[in-house]
Order: sequence, then structure tokens, then C-alpha cells
Amino acid sequence: MSDILDRIIAVKREEIRAAEQSAPLEELELEAGSRDLRDFVGALRAKHAEGKAAVIAEVKKASPSKGVLRKNFVPAEIAQSYEKGGTACLSVLTDVQFFKGSGAYLQEARAACSLPVLRKDFIIDPYQVMEARAMGADCILLIAAALELSQMQDLEAYAHSLGLAVLLEVHDADELRDALTLKTPLMGINNRNLRTFQTSIDTTIGMLEMVPEDHIMVTESGILSRVDVERLRAMRVDTFLVGEAFMRADDPGTELARMFFLRDHGNRKRTQARARAVAT
Repeated sequence: MSDILDRIIAVKREEIRAAEQSAPLEELELEAGSRDLRDFVGALRAKHAEGKAAVIAEVKKASPSKGVLRKNFVPAEIAQSYEKGGTACLSVLTDVQFFKGSGAYLQEARAACSLPVLRKDFIIDPYQVMEARAMGADCILLIAAALELSQMQDLEAYAHSLGLAVLLEVHDADELRDALTLKTPLMGINNRNLRTFQTSIDTTIGMLEMVPEDHIMVTESGILSRVDVERLRAMRVDTFLVGEAFMRADDPGTELARMFFLRDHGNRKRTQARARAVAT
């Protein structure tokens, strides 16, 4: 693991110990029982069935490498903007110390829309899985670089027992081979090098052939422009997790639509115009 990931995991262990004291697992179980679930995987597949990109749009205030991304940060407004822009799902950062996130942000974003929501955090313990269910998440992130294979298997099984989907994130081919032994169909390929923190979408392209067709391959990090989207779409990449490019825009949902869907809209208009011309 990189030094930053080591530090994050150490902080997570401290946070879990403190959280268990303030909100015991039994308390979270009661809260989880009152929460509905939305179909995260189904929302992605529905976009694919329409021939569209399935976007997981991120609600992220800051990052360790870039600092604050959005000063006017109102999760409910961002979620509504994303839904209007055509996203399939949301991803909400809940890590407090490194990403300035919050579980409350997830709850505010989810309450403001009808979209399924991923809890994006550094999950290393079953307590955090139940915590995610209690705060209203529909999916959790597991990061292969932070976990042993047996841990991933146990956390995935626990998440699935609670009805949660699991997005398993990898950074290289070795991690992907281990990840593919799990049951989740959601494979995230993070284009960020954990040692240098540089991003390259070539990371996704280089591992495409390793992902079976019955899985949903999600490309993550470094998708900053419509050129990136078009290059990946040309390689038949259909699912994207994007945050920074949207968070820096005046209206995140408008930027999402511009990057992913305006070309499709233009193509539909041209097809309709040709059909009318043929009919007359």
C-alpha cells in the first residue's frame, strides 16, 4: 500500500473503535431495518439496455491530492442536478478526515433524488458495512489494495446478506485476478497510481480483456473531458465513475450531460430528421 493509504487505514481503525462506542452495532441494525433499498446494479444495466453510458456521479467536496474541489457544496442540490443530467447512480464520499465527507451528505443526497447511492469510503470492517446500510447506502466500495482476499470475501458476503451491492475496486492485473473470484458483478478499475497519484485511462484499457462479459466494468478516476469519454466508449467501456470534472463545474448535472449525452441527443435528432425526410 502507498503511504497515504496506510495512514488512511490507520485512521479508519481509530474511527471504527470510536463509532462502536457511540453507536453500538445493535443500534445500527435497528436503523438499517427502517431503510429502503434501491437497485444499484439494475440502474446501471438499465442505462446499458438503452445503449447509453451508465454514469456513477460523485458527490465529493475534496480530495487529499487536490484539496477542496467545490466550495458551494450542497449535496441535495448536487444530487438533483445529477439526476436531471441523466446519471444512473450516485457515489457519495463519507470519509471525514481525508475527503471532508460525511454520512449526513449521503443521507441528504439520497433523500433529494430517486437514484441508488454508493457509500464511497475505506471499508475494512463489518461495522462499516452495517453503518452504510443504516445511513441509507445501496452499495459499498471495497478497495482491493486495502484488504486481503479473505477480508474482501467476508465483507462482500456480509454486504450481500444486508441487500447491499458491492463495487470492488482494483488498480492492477493481480488485484483484478483476485477480485474476479468474488461474486459481485461490479469491477471498478481505478486509473490512479497509488504510489504517484497520477492518473491514466490506459490503466482501464490495458485490463479490459481480463473482465468477463457478464461483469460490469467501471472505469474510475482521471475521466476529465468528453475526449476521455469518447476514447473509452470507442473501446466499449460503458460504465464510468466521475467526480472531479463535475464538482468543478458550475452545474454538475449540465456538465455530466455535456460529457456523456449531448452527442447521443444530437445523433437522435439527426436520425429523426432523416426519418422525416424519407417519409416525405
